[in-house]
Amino acid sequence: MEITKTLGEFIIEKQAEYPHASGELSAIFASLRLAAKIVHREINKAGLADLSGSAGIENIQGETQQKLDLFANDRFKAALSARGVVCGLASEEDDEYVRFEDSINQQSKYVVLIDPVDGSSNIDVNVSVGTIFSVYRRISEVGTPVEDEDFLQPGHAQVAAGYVIYGSSTMLVYSTGNGVHGFTYDPSLGIFCLSHANMTFPDHGQIYSVNEGNYVHFHDGVKQYIKYCQVEDKKTNRPYNSRYIGSLVSDFHRNLIKGGIFLYPASTLHPSGKLRLLYECNPMAFLAEQAGGVAITGADTRVLDVKPTELHQRVPFFVGSKHMVNKLQRFLREFS
Repeated sequence: MEITKTLGEFIIEKQAEYPHASGELSAIFASLRLAAKIVHREINKAGLADLSGSAGIENIQGETQQKLDLFANDRFKAALSARGVVCGLASEEDDEYVRFEDSINQQSKYVVLIDPVDGSSNIDVNVSVGTIFSVYRRISEVGTPVEDEDFLQPGHAQVAAGYVIYGSSTMLVYSTGNGVHGFTYDPSLGIFCLSHANMTFPDHGQIYSVNEGNYVHFHDGVKQYIKYCQVEDKKTNRPYNSRYIGSLVSDFHRNLIKGGIFLYPASTLHPSGKLRLLYECNPMAFLAEQAGGVAITGADTRVLDVKPTELHQRVPFFVGSKHMVNKLQRFLREFS
């Protein structure tokens, strides 16, 4: 049997690159790893356990929360608060951020932002879903309660970011600013094993991922780019393949491995965009750039440079292979 490096071993090995963390990042990842295992277990018996369907309540965005959303939110919150290395958490499922004020958390230097289950409505039809997370060093004074400023930081200030994808296999993919690495969960051993070291976006791809059902509501630059993707041209290997799952983690993960672009533009229905800057776009943009990709909110705006103004802020989001995103930018500039 081949012995592979585990997530825990890999993080400890890389810990010397972050002397300011004093082992705290390792503890944060241990918490995320534990909660991900619990969510993995429940997702894999979702047809048997009472986790499918709506919980009958709405979150602050007016979206119906799924039972799995609430279950995962509670598990990640409990796991992160228990180790004393996180002083606060902001979740897509909560109206406000949560302060961890027990004595064990008072000297914590980090906050976590999380989308506990991205694409949770897909669980009913057995489609891959995911968890998205990011970690920041707090700005407010250590030993005091966390403040708004600790969470409303631009994406380039992230210390770490990643996602867990619950699919045909469960994988945890993360970066601490030195490349992107993927770990596949072995349920027989209960460990995440290094399976995808130094993941990178191919510079070119042949996949575009967008909800074309909303085409009529998109702005002209996006419409023209979609038409470009569909035109036959042998020199550029077009037409591209249209692949859209409806779960950001799943679409991003496929494009990271195969090459492609994901588009969730602003529209007449959602003039500010639909995806959340803090819980979805910033973490994925951080990973994309670490993997050699590009992430933008518009023709000239890098996602990681956007200064957040509210916890549940939405933005347009385009991310993927470098040359595909650069081509999109030219269309956005020309037809703005």
